[in-house]
Amino acid sequence: MKTPRLTVLEKIGFGAGDASVNVVISSFFLLINFFYTDIFGLRPEHIIALLFVGRVIDAVTDPMMGLITDKVNTRWGRYRPYFLWMAVPFGVSVFLAYSTPDLAYNLKLAYAYATYILVTLVFTAVTIPYISIIGVLTDDPKERLSANGYRLFFAKIAALAVSTAVPIVAGWWGEDKARGYQVAMGVMGAISTVLFLFCFATTTERVKHRPDPRPFLAQLGPLLRNDQWLLLCAVCVIGTVGYVVRGSVAIYYATYYLGGDAAMQSAFMGTGVVAAILAMVASTWLTKFICKVQLFRWTQIGVGVLSALFYFMVQPGDVAAAFVLYFTLSFVVDLHAPVFWSIIPEAVDYGEAKTGQRTSGLSFGGISFCQKAGMALASAIVNGLLVYFAYEANQVQTPETQHGIHLMLTLIPGAFHVLMGGVMFLYKINDGYYARLKAGAIPGLKPLASVVHE
Repeated sequence: MKTPRLTVLEKIGFGAGDASVNVVISSFFLLINFFYTDIFGLRPEHIIALLFVGRVIDAVTDPMMGLITDKVNTRWGRYRPYFLWMAVPFGVSVFLAYSTPDLAYNLKLAYAYATYILVTLVFTAVTIPYISIIGVLTDDPKERLSANGYRLFFAKIAALAVSTAVPIVAGWWGEDKARGYQVAMGVMGAISTVLFLFCFATTTERVKHRPDPRPFLAQLGPLLRNDQWLLLCAVCVIGTVGYVVRGSVAIYYATYYLGGDAAMQSAFMGTGVVAAILAMVASTWLTKFICKVQLFRWTQIGVGVLSALFYFMVQPGDVAAAFVLYFTLSFVVDLHAPVFWSIIPEAVDYGEAKTGQRTSGLSFGGISFCQKAGMALASAIVNGLLVYFAYEANQVQTPETQHGIHLMLTLIPGAFHVLMGGVMFLYKINDGYYARLKAGAIPGLKPLASVVHE
């Protein structure tokens, strides 16, 4: 027996949850580094340490949250309650993270640590359940892919709102951009609270799994024997590094390489997000006709080619060429995104079939940690390179610094995407393989035994 098809309303509700999540993710990808250096006033070398501490905390809290969702069940399900319980703390933490107190440097640094850790903890508490819920909304891979198309479409709408509205609103406050960022991100936090409540109200957990009741270390062994999940972990880290390096430097690029103001910052980042939104739609359509895993592989190889063209064809101040190539590059990059998030539950099922033990919560917690680890590594690369290329906030940059910023938008992230595409050639769970796996027809793998429908 299969679960019924998801309604459009439920897919929209599911997407609303990712819109809320992406208020934080997109601001971390696109704005937080620039906010910390040019608005908040931190030195790049201190940002590296700040974000590293956040990832150390994630190393503990992400798998812990995954285990909690495996062990705690409520009348609303395993995952949905957190959308209700954490909605308000999520919005408040966003507001605090983008507030700039009038304090001495060391006290401001301490405030940045406290608020960044807070938003990280709240983000974990709601995001691990969110990325896990797709596995219990339906067990139909086509419906999962469709739902993830909605999800990522709404995620990019949120990213568009953050990337375009925040710089413009900050500009309304003139020289007091700190207050502008605080107000803009406070509004974004309030909207994210409403979106999580809507996600809670419109989704239903239909597929019930019997999770592994054993403690963390006992579950870790079977998880580490899931070779396909390990591949996705590697892909997640590598791809996130490329994505975040490019996204983090985009606002610097618009400002210091193209010579733009707040309107240019908004337009340039918005161009990338609009391209990504169109990619969500195109990816969902393309996977009706071609293998989703092949689409993943070859689009990321193509990103490397486009990145090289971007590097050689655009000089400082070449606004039109930069916009065209950034749009094209952003479109091709994001064709893989719905595929990646739809295949994680399939890798979890593969692990159960291979080991006879299901580690769903820990699996999704591990993927979330890998994404955050990629973000931390990307931040270290960005800030390390800003130091290396002698970047000075709110100053005219030297030609060497401009060239460094150009590299950070083009060749450097492009190399990570090529590597990600190459790793995906080792991934084997396409639609045909997954259908045989569910039917118990893969030699050496056990039939899935944990699935119960309601």
